[in-house]
Amino acid sequence: MGTLNVRKVISRIAKRAPRKGSRVAAPNLPYEDWLIEQLKDPAEAAAYLETVIEEGDQASIMLALRQVARAQGGVAEIARRANLTREATYKMLSKSGNPELRSLTAVLEATGLRIAVKPIEKQAA
Repeated sequence: MGTLNVRKVISRIAKRAPRKGSRVAAPNLPYEDWLIEQLKDPAEAAAYLETVIEEGDQASIMLALRQVARAQGGVAEIARRANLTREATYKMLSKSGNPELRSLTAVLEATGLRIAVKPIEKQAA
């Protein structure tokens, strides 16, 4: 995912975060640590994945899935919950991963998420 796209996604998550309290990243907190903390919330994880999927870059989608897995206990824990081998799960979530639908569904379910389909919004002409 390009830097600009990552900024858009983080910006989208941050806009929903209150300006006061622990949900706003401290200036010295590394971005990924902050992101992982936000992705512990299933609603935030779902919004993040939806945004990355809309971009359509498979490597970015796999990265986002790895980040969600990390937030939900780590890839090994997600593999265990999904009844997949740790090795297969790491491979599936790699930059070049190409998971089968049943494996993807199992990983998403293990993180408390599911696949949903919705119509494509038509843009105004």
